[in-house]
Amino acid sequence: MPRTPRITTRNATFQQWQALLGNRTKRQRAGEFVVQGVRPISLAVEFGWEIRTLLVSDGGGLSRWARELTETSGAPRALVAAELMAELGGKDEEAPELLAVVALPGDELSRIPVRPQQLIVVFDRPATPGNIGTLLRSADAFGATGLIVTGHAADPYDPRSVRASTGSLFALPVVRVPSHREVLDWAGALDVPMQVVGTDERGPDDIADHDLTGPTLLAVGNETHGLSTAWRDACDAIVRIPITGAASSLNAAAAGTVALYEAARQRKQR
Repeated sequence: MPRTPRITTRNATFQQWQALLGNRTKRQRAGEFVVQGVRPISLAVEFGWEIRTLLVSDGGGLSRWARELTETSGAPRALVAAELMAELGGKDEEAPELLAVVALPGDELSRIPVRPQQLIVVFDRPATPGNIGTLLRSADAFGATGLIVTGHAADPYDPRSVRASTGSLFALPVVRVPSHREVLDWAGALDVPMQVVGTDERGPDDIADHDLTGPTLLAVGNETHGLSTAWRDACDAIVRIPITGAASSLNAAAAGTVALYEAARQRKQR
């Protein structure tokens, strides 16, 4: 049985883990990211993601959850001083029992399953990691089969995105691609023809009046600038979410959530 390393100082190994939390380039080069939280770690294991290292706190007895997960996951372990775990866990008040270093999956669109009435979300150039995680959580909740992030965008594997997804990152494929072209080429080659529907506050039609029951690629734009011209041109329809009150618009993740709910509502009534 391999020896379990013990990390008690801010050595090179600890600094590498710390870099994975705050540096996107380091995550890409290493091909891994740090996962915090009971539910996200549990779902990473449940859905078969490659756990490269489980970081285990030396701060005392582990809970039943932590003991069972370390015993059943089969992942290599490292015993880490509680004060260092607190730094990696982002909590000043207490150290987490476990953290996981997880391998990044490939950005292949083939990871997204193809289904007859599929609903796939595109997030065009999102600037905020938390919005990616929030929209991913909604996509998972309302029956989408994948989330595609296009263009120059925030990182879905940023800790803020992973936390906001509450583990849905591990249940639903997330794929990053450079532009709309790769998405449209991939969708056009599928056996299931898909409509492309964009969301915009100035869209000509209310979303409730548009049929979302068929195979749909739902495009949500950047938080500040909305959909790019290229995505607008690619859309078969652009729909709006009617709002009232003093608000001028909805947050991008909130708008995507409403659109996903409407698609799920229509599909349930069909």
